Amino acid sequence: MHRFGSSRRRTMSVLLVSTALLAAGCGGEKSEKAKPGTTAQTRESLRLTAQDGESGLAEAGEPQRGGKVIYGLEAESAAGYCLSESQLAISGLVVARALYDTLTIPNADGGFSPYLAESVTPNENHTEWTVTLREGIKFHDGSDLDATVVKNNLDAFRGTYPGRPSLLFSFVLQEFSDVQVKDSLTLVITTKRPWVSVDAILYASGRLGIMAQAQLDAPGDACATHPIGTGPFEFVSWTKNQKLTAKRNPDYWQIAPDGEPYPYLDEIEFRPIPDATVRANALDSGDITALHAAEEEVIKNSLRPLRDDGKVNLLVSDESAEVNFIQLNSSIPPFNDPRMRKALAHAANRPEAIRRVRAGLPRIATGPFGPGSIGYLDDAGFPDYDPAAARKLIAEYRADSGDDGSFTYTATADPAAKRTAEWIQRDAAKVGLKVTIQSVDQSALVDRAIAGDFQAMGFRNFPGGDPDQNYVWWYGDGNLVNFGRWNDVELNRLLDAGRETADPAEREKIYQDVNRIMASEVYGLWTSYAVWAVAVGSDVHGILGPPLPGDDPSKAGAATVDDPKRQPSVGLATAHSLLGLWVEH
Repeated sequence: MHRFGSSRRRTMSVLLVSTALLAAGCGGEKSEKAKPGTTAQTRESLRLTAQDGESGLAEAGEPQRGGKVIYGLEAESAAGYCLSESQLAISGLVVARALYDTLTIPNADGGFSPYLAESVTPNENHTEWTVTLREGIKFHDGSDLDATVVKNNLDAFRGTYPGRPSLLFSFVLQEFSDVQVKDSLTLVITTKRPWVSVDAILYASGRLGIMAQAQLDAPGDACATHPIGTGPFEFVSWTKNQKLTAKRNPDYWQIAPDGEPYPYLDEIEFRPIPDATVRANALDSGDITALHAAEEEVIKNSLRPLRDDGKVNLLVSDESAEVNFIQLNSSIPPFNDPRMRKALAHAANRPEAIRRVRAGLPRIATGPFGPGSIGYLDDAGFPDYDPAAARKLIAEYRADSGDDGSFTYTATADPAAKRTAEWIQRDAAKVGLKVTIQSVDQSALVDRAIAGDFQAMGFRNFPGGDPDQNYVWWYGDGNLVNFGRWNDVELNRLLDAGRETADPAEREKIYQDVNRIMASEVYGLWTSYAVWAVAVGSDVHGILGPPLPGDDPSKAGAATVDDPKRQPSVGLATAHSLLGLWVEH
């Protein structure tokens, strides 16, 4: 079996991991308990679920062409868009969905459908995957999408393409032993052992977009600052911390129902606006015409009223959700002792925290797998709220170790992150633990996670999809991107088995056992499943985009399809399609 110890040479290259998992901010504290005689507000009663769909879409009529959308993002992706090296959080993924396409894409059936690829097919034992590309697709510079450029991209991602260093993907793809071109549209990926989820890995939360050869070979920082993809929009210009502009790709490979290529928009502009309340106000005033947000207070008390007043259209989802959690360092005191991890879990009043800190919107997490995942369990064995049990475990720990169990909680200075830290501090104090809050900037937080220089931190990570995508985060044995620093032999065995096992029923059992270990051993203090919202102006529609491409996307596609493998995923944790956005004129 492959082990992570052989990859330690890439220590500082893992800065990319900052992207997926940063200390997520929380909503405000303005939510209130229902008054006597009234009914508590829920996401269902407020119509803030994926099942409620995109408001305004049913009455919108046929899509129209032309116009511009100005999209407010929660952050700038300052390192740029050289995808094998870049540090893309969700804001960067939104931009990447405009400029690039991936070989596969998540569908509404919970799996992954071919996208740039026409097919992705394993051999009988899942050690060879044949990727056949769609014919006639071109990059924005006019060059052809062929097997050679895709091979070069995959080699760059896995760290074997000359002159193009890899970051996180040198870990993710380290079990690719070879990528070979078979013919102009076909390549074969060989893996070091059976790997049943390569089709999911080729999406990689949207980070594995395919770059043109000219971008791949660009000198200096040109790879990061001049993106060239096959996506629905072509890069025009970028002024960091102000705006990135892209125009319609007139030769896009997917044809809309009106017989013309997607996208409908002429132009899209991205503006970083870190404060969620400022973003919502900018949408209300018309300064921007689209935004994304994960701050529950803003979703509930700003965006929802705007939707109800007909001022914006809104889609809210926690499908294929990330989990909000407290990362505990299992390699140093006090959390190297499982009694202290469990004690903190017993001390945490998570339902109250969701009500007070997250506006009452998210579902409480039972473990690192959300509903809809094959690993999800209603009760994975996470310790219940029980302050008396917490005090007993703390007393045992103190008697045996001589350490009082006090710890430092490291978080960014963001007000929402600070509120989360203060909640942890209050609950810990009730069971006799002193918590010191330490504020650092985002880059310092990530540096400390990589170095293991922390005791507890706030994170948001692990979006849904195939559970094997979490192997890179959870495997022990010297794995540098296992930030919790555990090395659980049984968990390692299960993760290996899940990677290699093709039978769906067996995989379900494996990942439910993974869930039980992650929950019962408190390798993270799982709090809630993250809620994401995309809001657009009242004249903008098409947030999730059209059906996924069929066998011949060069012919006009259908407006809707019944096949869930042709329907886009309703999850928003890894951004959303932009090619179907359109504006009423």
